[in-house]
Amino acid sequence: QVQLVESGGGLVQPGGSLRLSCAASGFTFRIYDMSWVRQAPGKGLEWVSTIKFGGASTSYADSVKGRITISRDDAENTLYLKMNNLKPEDTARYYCATGRTGLAPDDHRGRGSEVTVSS
Repeated sequence: QVQLVESGGGLVQPGGSLRLSCAASGFTFRIYDMSWVRQAPGKGLEWVSTIKFGGASTSYADSVKGRITISRDDAENTLYLKMNNLKPEDTARYYCATGRTGLAPDDHRGRGSEVTVSS
């Protein structure tokens, strides 16, 4: 079955950086579009970024554009999210997900990795 395991979250000061990783298994990772979504405290799921299969095309939410980079290593079945210049409003649980948004009913999501941006 599909398994997505996120890691790399933690507490970081405003302006700091983190890199999230997502280890994927149970499906043919390289042929899937993959996404990151997040859920801030008390709010719903929010799409963050998507990388298409092959890695040539990426897209980002306006709120993170220019500060976040999504990438993938198909040889290692791993998805990444590099986050720079983090802001308190980036505080959320970040989920790796299959699909063009990670929000569709048939998209799979992992258990998430907590990111807290605070001084």
